[in-house]
Amino acid sequence: MKNILITGGAGFIGSHLVRHMVHKYPDYQIINLDLLTYAGNLENLKDIENLPNYTFVKADICDEAAIESVFTRFDINGVIHLAAESHVDRSITDPMSFVRTNVIGTVNLLNTAKKHWAGRDDVRFYHVSTDEVYGSLHDGGFFVETTPYDPQSPYSASKASSDHFVRAYGNTYKFPFVMSNCSNNYGPYQFPEKLLPLFIANIVKEKPLPVYGQGINVRDWLWVEDHAKAIDLIFHQGKEGETYNIGGNNEWRNIDLIHLLCKVMDKKLGRETGSAAKLITYVTDRAGHDMRYAIDASKLTNELGWEPSLQFEEGLEKTVDWYLANAEWIARVQSGAYQNYYLQQYGERY
Repeated sequence: MKNILITGGAGFIGSHLVRHMVHKYPDYQIINLDLLTYAGNLENLKDIENLPNYTFVKADICDEAAIESVFTRFDINGVIHLAAESHVDRSITDPMSFVRTNVIGTVNLLNTAKKHWAGRDDVRFYHVSTDEVYGSLHDGGFFVETTPYDPQSPYSASKASSDHFVRAYGNTYKFPFVMSNCSNNYGPYQFPEKLLPLFIANIVKEKPLPVYGQGINVRDWLWVEDHAKAIDLIFHQGKEGETYNIGGNNEWRNIDLIHLLCKVMDKKLGRETGSAAKLITYVTDRAGHDMRYAIDASKLTNELGWEPSLQFEEGLEKTVDWYLANAEWIARVQSGAYQNYYLQQYGERY
């Protein structure tokens, strides 16, 4: 029996990973720990909430007593750490909340795991990070695992710091870890502040589509279910102390992606071609906006055999279909109504 603690498991990427692990490993006990802040939503996991190998715990990763209790209660022998504040715009207006969760929370998890795992060789700590820690690519090329860190936003600086702490624990205490840095994720259940779900909702309501600057910033897009499979693979087969980059091989300029989304939405909604594109509105660029991110995932492919399953056009169609079919989910998330529902269902445990 493996007792795997997944932090941030009610979030976008976390919920996909939790579902994947619960279904694939019925002999594992999957403990989903989430504070259920604005982006954490148990409704994302409604389909598995009653399965015998799944347990939800509401807790803050910064709460030392709460994390200690979880390790003791469940005899945790594996951690997959996704819990994080992750929205760049929010980090610009409130950097301290990112320092607290992403840095202090990570160190608290490391300390608790180190204490409970002393002398054990059947344990592993997996830290999930972002390609934003590498900064911005200006002269072509791709991020590789040895690319020097150059974070440019409070969010990426907080994630870079947590990455360094994980590696430092590995070096100082011989702490057993693996790490990954991923590109932009997309797919179902993403909180509507992010680009794709926000723009899908705005197109439906015929509201403006705010594009930063000239829209020429480039991002690599990774289907979230492919990411979950990569995490599973790295957790089980990744080499101790190694970092693996996870990318979708799908580079898009923001404005090109938005124009493609507009065409797909016009078709899905039965509107005249070009209707959605008229909603595009250029706004002042975000402070410190990195120009280009692009992942070289060849190490993960060559060593562990992982490859992305979807190209962006196919994944975008699936994403649009899901959000159009789940308009009520979007409305509940935006209103916070789902929190009231789960408060009634779970009481103090929520």
